[in-house]
Order: sequence, then C-alpha cells, then structure tokens
Amino acid sequence: MTADNLPRVIYLGLLLAVLLGSLLISNRGNMGRVLQQASIWGLIFVGMIAGYGLWADISRDLTNRQSVVTAGTISVPRRADGHYYVTAQVNGVPIEFVIDTGATDIVLSQSDATKAGLNPATLAYLGSAMTANGQVRTANVFLDRVDLSGIEDAGVRAVVNEGAMDGSLLGMGYLSRFSNIQITDGQMILTR
Repeated sequence: MTADNLPRVIYLGLLLAVLLGSLLISNRGNMGRVLQQASIWGLIFVGMIAGYGLWADISRDLTNRQSVVTAGTISVPRRADGHYYVTAQVNGVPIEFVIDTGATDIVLSQSDATKAGLNPATLAYLGSAMTANGQVRTANVFLDRVDLSGIEDAGVRAVVNEGAMDGSLLGMGYLSRFSNIQITDGQMILTR
C-alpha cells in the first residue's frame, strides 16, 4: 500500500464499519440470521478470490491444445494471451514451448533443460543472446530427439539460456524444418 492509497483505505474502512454497525443495530433481535447471512457472503467472497487466483490455471487447462489434422500437419490454436503454445517430447519428456518467430533457435530454460536430461551447471555458456531483458549467456546443445505431435527429429540444435525464463521458446531454427507455416482464423498450421 502506498501513501497515495492510505486516505482511500481509511475511507473504505470507515464506510464498512458504518454499514456493519447499522446492519447490527437494525437487526439486533435477529443476530443468528445476520451471522448466517454474513457467513454466506463471506464464503461467496472467498470463492470469488479463489476463482480469480486460479483463473490462469483453469483457462490453461480448458484451452485447446495442438492437434494433428493430417499426417505431417499440426494445427496450433492461439491462446487467450495471443501466443501459440506447443508441447513437444524432448528426449522423451514433455516440454511446453511458446512459438517465437523472433528467436533464432530452440531456447530451453534452465528447468526445462534439466527435465530433458541436461545438466545446466556443467554447460559451457560461451554464446550470448539479446533478449527483452538484456543480454544473456547461452550454451549450445544438441537434443537427441524432438517429437512434435508425431513428427520426429534427431540431433536438434538448441541453446540453454543461463538467465531466468518463464518457459522455453521454439524458434526459427526448428520452425524452418517445416515447408509451410500459415496463420489463419486463430490457428497456426505447421506443415512438414
């Protein structure tokens, strides 16, 4: 809370106290009923806060996932945040990627690299990349196997980002393996 918000908080606190006081005074003969109604409203309020806090997880689970339309074609729906996400099996482990046409390569976060069987602590961070957060060091790696909805590639070049990342990126180095990339009606269509 900042100093600018303090008068507003005090005002709202006093207003709430006045409203609660008038409610208690006007219903002093029916205190059991007042407590019951207050409990119901309290539960509704807690439920709304829980729903708001869990909305990102709920919406992620309810959104469409990638699907194979025909052999060699993958349809990826755009999510509510405007990005396209795919889940690929990297060295046999599912990893979610944001499709990023601005990224040169597959870029793995430290945690996703660990999931894929790499040890980020032992990698040689000799490269560098310019990101929205500034320059970061990167380590070149080769992934034994990348399987995207049944389309498999072996010995795929990638980099591990030494900096903090929320997730991994599927960049142009991998996307260039597809013969056609098309965006239409909120779908990205990848054709091999």
